[in-house]
Amino acid sequence: MFSAEWLLSEQPASRRQARLGQVYRTWLNLRGNWLAMVGLAIVVVLILVALFADVIAPYDPLVGGDLRTERLLPPSWAHPFGTDEQARDIFSRIVHGSRLTLMVVALVAVIATPIGLLVGTTAGYFGGWVDTVLMRTTDIFLAFPRLILALAFVAALGPGIENAIIAIAITSWPPYARLARAETLTIRDSDFINAARLQGASSLRILWGHITPLCLSSVIIRVTLDMAGIILTAAGLGFLGLGAQPPQPEWGAMIASGRRFLIDFWWVATIPGIAIFTVSLGFNLLGDGLRDVLDPKARK
Repeated sequence: MFSAEWLLSEQPASRRQARLGQVYRTWLNLRGNWLAMVGLAIVVVLILVALFADVIAPYDPLVGGDLRTERLLPPSWAHPFGTDEQARDIFSRIVHGSRLTLMVVALVAVIATPIGLLVGTTAGYFGGWVDTVLMRTTDIFLAFPRLILALAFVAALGPGIENAIIAIAITSWPPYARLARAETLTIRDSDFINAARLQGASSLRILWGHITPLCLSSVIIRVTLDMAGIILTAAGLGFLGLGAQPPQPEWGAMIASGRRFLIDFWWVATIPGIAIFTVSLGFNLLGDGLRDVLDPKARK
């Protein structure tokens, strides 16, 4: 393995050593922020729980027990988070629901981030009518609250987790496009960009080979900070019955089904709410830490 001295060398012998050294310095800076490490721990736990849900969950998340004797039981050793109105173990449903949450977050990020980068860098680099058309289109999306716009798309596409992911992705890219455009405007006339043009580099090569990598760190920070909003939007769609459909263990839908019993059987709706809060907090803390580490303007 690579030694710390090799990674932290001020005179790297290769491009690979320089890149690995930069990654290692970033990790050291992130490790010094204990709040960011708390957020990272929460995210890692979410990923591990989602991967090993079948092993961790003691009961089937979709099939309940005896409705006469196991319905709406309080938290106990047998059922750490209690049971719901269908005598299903809430802990098992929370564990399996983490898979849906992680899938929504990952797919939305994979879909929305490239779209935002493409639109923003293209608008910032070419300017003129291209910038006007792309940014006015972005402004139209930004004019509506994300949840309201997502509701409109899901209503048109139909309820379901797949359509919810598409709707959230469609409403998530405009902030990334704005950020990428602003970053592009600051570097498109830089000396190294002009040098690339003089060497005959095409616009596409300049965009994806030089400008996009420089915009990526800022966009990654914004995506990480937006994860909490994506989770809340997905939970909101599930709460309204437009996201994951029963009996899927989606946290927002679990809150919706448990709100009828909130006074007498608080755990049915409260436990999924705590799960949403914890995961959202983890992504926010991690995003703040990444902003401190990756944002060039924040470095001393």
